[in-house]
Amino acid sequence: VGILVALMILAVYGFGFVKQSFFPSSTRPQFMVHYWLPQGTHISRTEADIKKIEQHLLKTEGVTDVASFVGRGSLRFLLTYAPEDANSAYGMLLVGVEDYKRIKDLRPLIQDYLNANFPDAQAFSRPFVLGPGDPQKIQARLRGPDPDVLRRLAGEVREIMRNEPTATDVMDDWRQRVPLIRPVVAETQARNAGITRSDIARTLQVAFEGTAAGVYREGDKLLPIVVRAPESERDNVSNIHDVPLWSPTAGRAVSISQYIVDFETQSENTIIRRRDRLPTITVKCDPKVGEASEVFARLRPAIENRFEQLADELHLAGYSLEWGGEYEDSRNAQTALWGKIPAIGLLMVLMVVFLFNTIRQPLIIFLTVPLAVIGVSAGLLSTNQPFGFMALLGFMSLAGMLIKNAIVLIDEINTQLRTDKDPFVAVVDSGVSRVRPVSMAALTTVLGMLPLVTDAFFVSMAVAIMFGLTFATVLTLIVVPVLYVLFYRIPSPKPTG
Repeated sequence: VGILVALMILAVYGFGFVKQSFFPSSTRPQFMVHYWLPQGTHISRTEADIKKIEQHLLKTEGVTDVASFVGRGSLRFLLTYAPEDANSAYGMLLVGVEDYKRIKDLRPLIQDYLNANFPDAQAFSRPFVLGPGDPQKIQARLRGPDPDVLRRLAGEVREIMRNEPTATDVMDDWRQRVPLIRPVVAETQARNAGITRSDIARTLQVAFEGTAAGVYREGDKLLPIVVRAPESERDNVSNIHDVPLWSPTAGRAVSISQYIVDFETQSENTIIRRRDRLPTITVKCDPKVGEASEVFARLRPAIENRFEQLADELHLAGYSLEWGGEYEDSRNAQTALWGKIPAIGLLMVLMVVFLFNTIRQPLIIFLTVPLAVIGVSAGLLSTNQPFGFMALLGFMSLAGMLIKNAIVLIDEINTQLRTDKDPFVAVVDSGVSRVRPVSMAALTTVLGMLPLVTDAFFVSMAVAIMFGLTFATVLTLIVVPVLYVLFYRIPSPKPTG
């Protein structure tokens, strides 16, 4: 018993060194390249950059095909892929490769090319995952009523993430503030001339952006006819003072500057996201290498401490910090799973109690279930597999297998005792006689799990079941007889002669 307790303590301690992950990367021979220019960039600039990147990727050894998307993500072609919203500064490329194993080597090469040739852009590559498809796994959500305060808080969080050497690709989902020129209308002069703010807005749109005047049909395509000023005029913002504006009162076009007091240069948020109707900015990052849980464990206390300091310094009320990304997805999945365990566990206990019509024997049976921790911990550490959602399912499925083994052994002990055999001898003989059937049942299960070891999705579950069942079966054949002797206070036979 002392050895068993020591093994359990060692297994629980060793489990703290097991990597944590939600879902593994996919074996799909394709990965994504996300490309972000500063917010407000014209889509023609984004398109030109994406075209250059696409041409470079097609020349890269190991790449078979490239599909590019400008202004928004692709249509949702995969359940775990979450497309980006429409944004003129965003582009995405889907890169196909000969073998998914080459993705690990190609991504650093592509990242170096992007960093060297597009310094003003934020670009990063991501493999597909067998789980929620947000590109960044570590996310801090800041919520509150004032967007300017949220911007300041987000800046502090970004700084902490950038200072973490194991974190990369730091960004937020509000992007940068966009500079703009806002005309200050001379209300009295404009009203006397019969000019409204809408007239001024439409005139400026025609002069710089253009407005649709009709549609031209070419085959099965409808091409918009856009009216706008010549490129030489609209590319120079200083021409804004000389834009002609039609005056209904004067019956002719006059300079727009006659009705504008000044043009103010400002900046504004073009993206304000809300969650439950409250402005929410999400700061994101990813681990450079390894699992996101390890980087998250280092970032979380630093960010939470800084948020509390700012909340005290600025006397913030109504602001909160929440954690999203992989941490939230994993917690929600495990909460939903563990929420059903009490009812199922109670049902299992009642079934075993009804089976043996006693309390002590079911207690012996269920005391063997924690033995699986020893094998699971040793298996995940030795194979360097993370403990994720699939490993959790494997760990939970071990309970039924171990209960079945213990039931077989307890039932044999009861059968032997009914033959009026000495209790101690009956326990020993039962353990010996059940070694082969219990071991063979465990062995067939372990062999059935072997094909899953090569599968990226099921490997952690297979390792948990194989190692957990192997260790627990061996220990069960020893522990159940020992516990039976202890619970029923069966004395060892006295030596004869």
